[in-house]
Amino acid sequence: MPFLIRWLIAFVLVAATWNPTPWNFTRWVLDTGTEQLPISVLVGLVLLIGWIIYLRATLRSIGPLGMVLVGAVFAALIWVLVDYGIIDISNPGLNAWLGILIASLVLGIGLSWSIMRRRISGQADVDDVDVE
Repeated sequence: MPFLIRWLIAFVLVAATWNPTPWNFTRWVLDTGTEQLPISVLVGLVLLIGWIIYLRATLRSIGPLGMVLVGAVFAALIWVLVDYGIIDISNPGLNAWLGILIASLVLGIGLSWSIMRRRISGQADVDDVDVE
C-alpha cells in the first residue's frame, strides 16, 4: 500500500505538470499566467518542490542508470502490449498518458526503492551519520 500511495502522488505530480488535456499547470500558465501571476508562481513552486523531492530521492536510491533501466522495462512492457495488439499507439493522447505513466512509475519506484531493498535484504541504508 505505501508504494501505491507514493506512485499515485508521483502520477498526480507528473500529470498536474503536463498532460494532453487542458487541465494541467503548463496549459493554465500559458493561457492565464500573467493574469493570475501570484497564484501561478505559488502553484509552480509547489510543483517544483514536489519534483525536487521525487527526483532527488530517485537519483539517490536508483541513480540515473536505474532510472533508465526502470523506464526501459516499462517501455518494453508497452512494446509487448502493442505487439500483441492489446493497446494501439496510433492515438497521440494515449501515447502521452503512457509517457506520464512511465515517468510516474520511475519516480514512484525511485522513492520506494530503499524501503523495498531494506525489506528484501534486511539491511538498512545509511546516508547520513550523526557524529557527536
